[in-house]
Amino acid sequence: MVYAIVKTGGHQEKVAVGDILVVNRLGDKPGATVDLPVIMLVDGKSVVTGSAAAKASVKAQVLNEERGKKITILKYKNKTGYRRRQGHRQELTRLQVTEITAGK
Repeated sequence: MVYAIVKTGGHQEKVAVGDILVVNRLGDKPGATVDLPVIMLVDGKSVVTGSAAAKASVKAQVLNEERGKKITILKYKNKTGYRRRQGHRQELTRLQVTEITAGK
């Protein structure tokens, strides 16, 4: 089985063909193809890293853009009457990996 470790949005993800992954918002329209930078490529026999892995490519198709689960941030200081409540929902992009190629 061939898989790759890709870097996107400050995170590293292990992906194989057909996998669906959720990353920070890329800003591309649904149906667009995105090329993800490869850190490591693993096929059945060998592991490719470094400059050889940079020649490899992982292509993914943008499925949709969505917003993540809401998180609530609460700040409170005792005996001062200071309270603050804030919420946040991260903008996300859902991708499906379509192709992994080892550049030679």
